[in-house]
Amino acid sequence: MVNRKVTVKNPTGLHLRPAGILCNEAMKYQSQITFAYGGGMANAKSVLSVLGACVKCGDEIEIFCEGPDEQKALDNLAGAIDSGLGE
Repeated sequence: MVNRKVTVKNPTGLHLRPAGILCNEAMKYQSQITFAYGGGMANAKSVLSVLGACVKCGDEIEIFCEGPDEQKALDNLAGAIDSGLGE
């Protein structure tokens, strides 16, 4: 298992559009991908789970990846979040 903390930079946080982009990116990998925020865990492959976390701009989340392509998944997801998820 690998993990990394990243800060969400989207002005409106992880609302529907960036949550969908995050989920689509996570679905590319076989690994289980979750993130911790506010004392809870969210499944990065589920839009409803990501939206339910209510992550706002400037919030720090910790991404966890476990599986055969965990390092590649972690690097690419962290990069996508750092780049603003298309916003």
